[in-house]
Amino acid sequence: MRFTFTNELWRWAARRELWTFVTLSPEADDQIVAMVGDMTNGWGSIRVDARVGQTSFRTSIFPAGDQGAYVLPVKRAVRDAEGLELGVRVTAEIVLVDF
Repeated sequence: MRFTFTNELWRWAARRELWTFVTLSPEADDQIVAMVGDMTNGWGSIRVDARVGQTSFRTSIFPAGDQGAYVLPVKRAVRDAEGLELGVRVTAEIVLVDF
């Protein structure tokens, strides 16, 4: 199943130098939780194929309690390729790999 969402690019305060994310929309999050249930990998992760702009990559989404939703990590190579900075609104597309 394919999900498209737009949200702000943010950095995790506990590891500011490493982790940058986009939070999934509430609608996408609700559908994924209903579909996947407890069939997740370590730390509740779910493998996805993702696309931001013209850049495609494989990663995992993770539940983030402080965000109340799954989050998509956006690594530096993707941010650099797409010219993204913190605080900009990013449209991302994900496809669940194992479902």
